Amino acid sequence: MRTRLLILVTLVAVSLPAQTKRKALLIDGQNNHQWALTSPVLKKALEDTGLFTVDVATTPPKGQDMTSFKPDFKAYAVVISNYSDFGGGGQWPDETKKAFEDYVRLGGGFVTVHAADNAFPQWLEYNKMIGLGGWGDRTEKDGPYIRFRDGKFERDTTPGRGGSHGARHAFKVVTRNTTHPITKGLPAEWMHAKDELYDRLRGPAENLTVLATAYSEPATKGTGEHEPVLMTIAYGKGRVFHTILGHDVDAMRCVGFIVTFQRGTEWAATGRVTQKVPKDFPNASAVTIR
Repeated sequence: MRTRLLILVTLVAVSLPAQTKRKALLIDGQNNHQWALTSPVLKKALEDTGLFTVDVATTPPKGQDMTSFKPDFKAYAVVISNYSDFGGGGQWPDETKKAFEDYVRLGGGFVTVHAADNAFPQWLEYNKMIGLGGWGDRTEKDGPYIRFRDGKFERDTTPGRGGSHGARHAFKVVTRNTTHPITKGLPAEWMHAKDELYDRLRGPAENLTVLATAYSEPATKGTGEHEPVLMTIAYGKGRVFHTILGHDVDAMRCVGFIVTFQRGTEWAATGRVTQKVPKDFPNASAVTIR
């Protein structure tokens, strides 16, 4: 009887399908940050979850012909951008832009990391996807600032630049939405490693949900405002996760960055998050590094 039971258990185990990993596409090739160093970190973070296989699409170098850059977006559950044309980099071909718009609008997942929100200031649909962006001559013409004041978010249409940051420093992130799958279970406040705290981002901010903010200290040449750091945006049927964190490899070693990036990518790809918050997630007083 015992032998028959062991055989039955073994047969059931063998018949259970292995978890299917979802395909992710990481785009890089140009950026005003060190994309060649950070892309491998992003790729490893996703593959370490056991949920994704990650392909990398690298554009031609700055100044080269971009017409050959035509990824098959539809083949992927989620696209991650570590790309920025800031400072005169390359524009994607119109055909590629349209294919990407269609991909996200029809239900594809998209994740924008740090300087990827500097990209494409003149591409309206991209700016709708990311919600808020910076630099590239963005001003009030591109949309409002999003401010957290008196316990609520508001749209601030005050004229001014779009995009800046003070001195790099470690800062406290405040979880503003505790029920969203990405942030559910995170501490109310947690420390993030030394990084650029983007401020004064502005854009269409349509269908945007701010998940977390950080106070931009005037002492570090910040704005004195609670700035959005983690956001989601609905673009058609697509899900977008926007993190302003992750300036360089050191900032990406923060467990807070790693975990929110992993969870945000899973949510963008599937609409849910199965990953648990790890025990080494930072608290309100200490950064944790991997």
